[in-house]
Amino acid sequence: MRIVAIFTDTPEMLEHRKHHGQAHLDFLRANQSEILVGGGLRDENGGAYVGGLWIMEVTSLARAKAIIEQDPYYVPEFRSYQLKVWGKAFDEDVII
Repeated sequence: MRIVAIFTDTPEMLEHRKHHGQAHLDFLRANQSEILVGGGLRDENGGAYVGGLWIMEVTSLARAKAIIEQDPYYVPEFRSYQLKVWGKAFDEDVII
C-alpha cells in the first residue's frame, strides 16, 4: 500500500529539529525499505521548515502510523500528520 504522509509543524518544532536531526536521519535510513522518499517542506526557498512529506510503501495504515510515531521528530505537541493512500499512475520504479 502506498501512503503519503504530510507533516505540519508548529514553530516550536524548529528547536526540536536542531536537537534531534541526526537521530531523525538515522531513523529514515533504518526504515528506508518502507519510507521511500522523505524531506522537509518550506513555504519558500531557504525559509524555515514548516513540515515534511514522506512517500511510504507499507502493509497498512496502522503500520504507517506506527513508523511515524517512532520517529524522533514525532512530538504530537509540535508535529501533526495526515495520511493519504496514493494511487501511482504507473507501477514501474522511477528514479528521482
